[in-house]
Amino acid sequence: MLHAVIMAGGSGTRFWPESRADYPKQLLNLAGDTSMLQSTVARLGTLVRPEQVLVVTNARLVEPITRQLTGLTVLGEPCKRDTAPAIGLAALYVSRSDPDATMAVMPSDHVISTDEQFQGAIAAAAQLVEQDSDRIVTFGIRPTYPAESFGYIERGEKMSARGTDKVPVYRVLRFREKPAASVAQEFLNAGNFYWNSGIFVWKAKTILQQLEIHQPEMFAHLQQIAKSFDRPDFQTVLEKEFSAIRGVSIDYAVMEHAKEVLVIEAPFAWDDVGSWQAIARLNAADADGNTVLAKYLGVNTTGTIVRGPADHLIVTLGLSDCIVVHTPDATLVARKSDEESIRKVVKLLEERGWTEYL
Repeated sequence: MLHAVIMAGGSGTRFWPESRADYPKQLLNLAGDTSMLQSTVARLGTLVRPEQVLVVTNARLVEPITRQLTGLTVLGEPCKRDTAPAIGLAALYVSRSDPDATMAVMPSDHVISTDEQFQGAIAAAAQLVEQDSDRIVTFGIRPTYPAESFGYIERGEKMSARGTDKVPVYRVLRFREKPAASVAQEFLNAGNFYWNSGIFVWKAKTILQQLEIHQPEMFAHLQQIAKSFDRPDFQTVLEKEFSAIRGVSIDYAVMEHAKEVLVIEAPFAWDDVGSWQAIARLNAADADGNTVLAKYLGVNTTGTIVRGPADHLIVTLGLSDCIVVHTPDATLVARKSDEESIRKVVKLLEERGWTEYL
């Protein structure tokens, strides 16, 4: 049976001041009328039943996520340990009721269209996994520019298998880390590299086997947690064992070592919504090139992103290529070219002890 595991533990610091520790990016309405997490769940359509959807997040977000996703199972990690432990924990959780479970693992904060193309791609990947349970399937996004902020997948030979007539499937030669600009340009020119989408399909038992082989210490801690799933001391065991795990991403832990890895060239449009500039890609601009999601008046302002509440007027004079974001307790004004420094702002707030703004 197909299960969907949605990874919803990110902090979204590049969306400060709107994204906060208790209400981060994935809970915000950044690309529509619903939150990114709600859109991710809706995107699944009839692929999986609600009882086969598992949301993995950090413990402090369980309550707000539960309010947004009534009736779904939400599993809270006691501390941040990257994606491999979270995925391992999810695999053990779904395996207890479905030992032959197929897992579709996906981030909670991407914009994907269309839903039908996404569902078709996941179904094709699940069919590949059902045909051979050793397979691990990921999705690659054809790059449109030499991005330095994404990991890459180098594809090998094209595969011919049942159910792959509508989606191109290739063997994975290797995963590549986020490259320097010159290397990213080489990847783009080569034509056989994809952006790594972070979306995977595999058998739960297969990913657990891979973790046991390549991350035995982590796997041992996860097994101890699994033994306590239905016991009264589950939370105590979870906090003890999960905290003892050394954090590592699923790419480093498994994907770079596994032998039978396939990549499907994603047939859907994809945006990782990694920063405020994504708002300009996802929303129409006005005649001056401004992207406005606010009550706004602009004079001699061009190429600027403006976001704020409907009951607060934002006025800009003489701005060009800027970002203006207003919240009830903090306002950001930045050049688009300085956007990466938002992370530095968050760090400085931490150092000053101004945690009320985080």
